[in-house]
Amino acid sequence: MLVVDDDFMVAKLHGRYVSAMDGFTVVGVAHNGADALRAAERLHPDLVLLDIYLPDMDGIDVLRALRTAEERDASRPSTDALFITAARDAGVIRAALRAGALHYLIKPFNRSALQEQLRHVASLRTRLDELGEARQEDVDQIFGTRPPGSRELPKGLAAPTADLVERTLRDHPGGLSASECAEAGALSRVSARRYLEWFAGTGRAEVTLRYGGTGRPERRYRWKG
Repeated sequence: MLVVDDDFMVAKLHGRYVSAMDGFTVVGVAHNGADALRAAERLHPDLVLLDIYLPDMDGIDVLRALRTAEERDASRPSTDALFITAARDAGVIRAALRAGALHYLIKPFNRSALQEQLRHVASLRTRLDELGEARQEDVDQIFGTRPPGSRELPKGLAAPTADLVERTLRDHPGGLSASECAEAGALSRVSARRYLEWFAGTGRAEVTLRYGGTGRPERRYRWKG
């Protein structure tokens, strides 16, 4: 991953957040657009954390330049972008979407918000790598769009974490307990249980009870479909 921010301390902090996660490695840091483009050409990162406000060009122009370079060289690996910026203007956000950003985090944000988005990016990449012939449900999930009412999360639940739990269940067709899901998705047991119960309540997961020798039966969850 390439971290791009004109503030040296902020770039260092974001790099620390990323490095604390399994499966993510910071391969480079840049503090302006020109250095970011040179680093991307040399390192071919899977993902760039990109600020909008850079001293020589804005982050959206950096992303557009990356896309142009990829179009000119079909052998060049593609680089996804996650914007991390204080820019709140709707026009800027629209431009980021049109340029191909995966997501857009508004500063200030906490460590968990960034790490949740990174988990979502990893889940999305895995899903795309494994897809053969996609169903509309797969496409809706990848693009983050569903018909009204089909994906209304209750207050306190976040779409990226819901996607992570869904993916975890799909990866374990035999079913999981809340503890097993929490461990597989690097979540707390309480958080995993809340999402699992929501999926069960909306009919997208089914619950079975496993009885042991003593105590309450274990609830196990399996993705339907």
